[in-house]
Amino acid sequence: MKETMLPLTADAKSPAGADIRFIMDGTTGNMIHSTVPPGQINRATVHRTVSEFWYVLEGHGEIWRRNGAEEKITCLVPGVSIDIPVGTVFQYRNIGTEPLKFICITMPPWPGDHEASHLRGAWSPTVPDL
Repeated sequence: MKETMLPLTADAKSPAGADIRFIMDGTTGNMIHSTVPPGQINRATVHRTVSEFWYVLEGHGEIWRRNGAEEKITCLVPGVSIDIPVGTVFQYRNIGTEPLKFICITMPPWPGDHEASHLRGAWSPTVPDL
């Protein structure tokens, strides 16, 4: 049995460009806290083997997702949960004046940044390529 505390500062950057803090890891998945500053548009990304669940804590953003023939933009506000199934192209941005903060759970555990590929998305990213 594990327990953790949210780190005070970011541990890393996500492949899309968000500041991330590692919360929990296990055999079935990982959990991180993500922060996107106001005005930031992250890179469009697709994952090879992991799915994600998100729960928005603070801020105001949008996420664009495309999976096969289905494509949609969802408003990211506190209380909203979304999924990102394996193979779904997604891109998100902060359209508010405060940081956009959300919890992200990956299943299975995140294997490393080689998991993510970058594609053309709905918006021009404001973060540089890694």
